[in-house]
Amino acid sequence: MEFIKQYITQSISAAANSLRLSTHQIEIVALLKDAIIKSDDLGNDLIRMKKITELSTLAIKLTEIYNFLDHNTIDFFKISDQFKDHSRNLIKDLNHLLDTTTPLAFKNALEKLHPKEESIEKETKEEIKVDLSKRKVDEEIFLKPETEKIKEKIILEDENDNEESFIQNFETNILRPIKPLDVMLKNLSNADFDYEEMSSFIKVMSDNGRLSKKIGFEIISDMHDTIAKTLTLIKNRKLMPGKEIIEGLRACLIVIVAVVKGKEVDITNYLNRADELQQKISKIK
Repeated sequence: MEFIKQYITQSISAAANSLRLSTHQIEIVALLKDAIIKSDDLGNDLIRMKKITELSTLAIKLTEIYNFLDHNTIDFFKISDQFKDHSRNLIKDLNHLLDTTTPLAFKNALEKLHPKEESIEKETKEEIKVDLSKRKVDEEIFLKPETEKIKEKIILEDENDNEESFIQNFETNILRPIKPLDVMLKNLSNADFDYEEMSSFIKVMSDNGRLSKKIGFEIISDMHDTIAKTLTLIKNRKLMPGKEIIEGLRACLIVIVAVVKGKEVDITNYLNRADELQQKISKIK
């Protein structure tokens, strides 16, 4: 199944490479690939996609690819040509999808794949009547000390203020650590880095990723999360910071900057490198 997922997502990437995409369209492609990679039952999910108006035409083509891979013996001597054909066949429908939807609408469409089922349980219980009117209650046990109330207020207000400040200055806060981190990555390739500095960047990337996700910037959140996880693996000596890893990390940075600044440039190759890095680190325990 992993092979099928990789094949389909790479077919989508190849098709996307043939199109000149805006940052919003790049985000939709990333969301589509993410949905495929994370699917627990891809065959059934593709069937459901065909029933969703926004996804139906592309889902038909994706299902054809899925069935080809699932029901046939793969001839690896011909797989390259077949891959090219599959990718070419996706271009028209992928382009139609990207031209007719937005990231938010696409997210809503994906949510239709697995609607939340509300189970309502009706329980009939015999009512037990107890007269508590004469019972003395020590109200003190329900009262919080004033000092605790003050502490909670300070903590909660600080949290809300920090998040509100982050949102108001979103672009500045996201972009501020990018250049220093890029410098560290260049030093990292020369095995010249400080563990304390790396820990600091891990925290910043984790925090910014979490807050980005909270306000709906999925692709920015994913890039931050990938950087934080990769740096953590490097710090814990579970991953060697070779050239490919460094390029993957820098690709994540480039995607972040392009999306935040709304640059109308084709960053598909950088998204692909970021995807490759995500797949690599996901296999490391």
